[in-house]
Amino acid sequence: MTTGPILKIEDLRTYFYSRSKQAFNRAVDGVSLALKKGETLGIVGESGSGKSVTALSVMGLVTAEPGIITGNIGLKTNGVQKNLLQDIDDYVKLTRDNARSVAVAKDNPRWQRHVDKVMRGVRGKEISMIFQNPKVSMNPFSSVGRQIREAIMLNTSINNRKEARERALYWLEHVKIDSPRLRYDNNPYGLSGGMCQRVMIAMALSSEPSVLIADEPTTGLDATIQSKIVSLLGELKSTVGVTTLLISHDIDVIKTLSDRVAVMYGGKVLESGPSKEILSAGQHETHPYTAALLASIPTARQIREKSYLQAIKGDVIDTVNLPQGCRFYARCRQVTKQIKMQCKHQEPELREISHNHKVRCWLYFDE
Repeated sequence: MTTGPILKIEDLRTYFYSRSKQAFNRAVDGVSLALKKGETLGIVGESGSGKSVTALSVMGLVTAEPGIITGNIGLKTNGVQKNLLQDIDDYVKLTRDNARSVAVAKDNPRWQRHVDKVMRGVRGKEISMIFQNPKVSMNPFSSVGRQIREAIMLNTSINNRKEARERALYWLEHVKIDSPRLRYDNNPYGLSGGMCQRVMIAMALSSEPSVLIADEPTTGLDATIQSKIVSLLGELKSTVGVTTLLISHDIDVIKTLSDRVAVMYGGKVLESGPSKEILSAGQHETHPYTAALLASIPTARQIREKSYLQAIKGDVIDTVNLPQGCRFYARCRQVTKQIKMQCKHQEPELREISHNHKVRCWLYFDE
């Protein structure tokens, strides 16, 4: 691995303005992550935590109007450093009233042209993405082989159709799809969900990207197919060595495939560090939210005895009306009298409690 990160996200903020509420939905609110060459960083959290919006922001696919992205997304490939958000704020104007944003004007045509210019040669080539629903992400009227071939010709130096076809077949074989030469001519509607996901993985890897983003790659698949896709991703990690940003609700998937993990809630990273350490329940100190997520996973005994599962009480935080203090405070069951006022009124920083293990919680910094 190189010493510096290949992808470095700094203070990323992705907001969507609600005209009815005259306020921002802070989907991603100050996220910083780093990804080294060859490693897999897993992002886990409930729906609405900001996981997918973080990925879409990296890909330059946040186009909802009016929406705002600020921060830095540094990509270092072939010794060249790029900021994928450079000058993006030139196309947005905020109107404030007593330090509160009450309106936003966004020059969407120029914004989109700027994003397309910056992401040209990056999206699909240096950074590829596997989306949640593979069938929706593919053209239903074109064969899967043709779509992979077009991706290869668009994002690599191969411009010969015959050579691109052979390369597409190579990747279909590599992701272990059955009868790849037959499936090459199938349209997406003629394939199962698991086959479509394999095709999406082949398409994403066909350009040999520097970074692969996998957004819920096992969602919507039955348990058997999920297991096969996880095994495939694990094998590709060891053989291809692609640098991966993996997003999933499934903690076992994150634990199996990831070197490091970031736990997100309410648009913030609440905990980050080595995945095996953080996701091993009861062995190490963890954030109360991480502990609650781990406790909600059914154990073999619970399944055998058909007992009730543990749930995290309350609802996921509203990212329009954010509290002053810790975002997990209203649902936390580990708050003590000593830190109650801090938790309620002051948001903790993300600070290191052991080597490469950071937590955003007053329990570990009682001052």
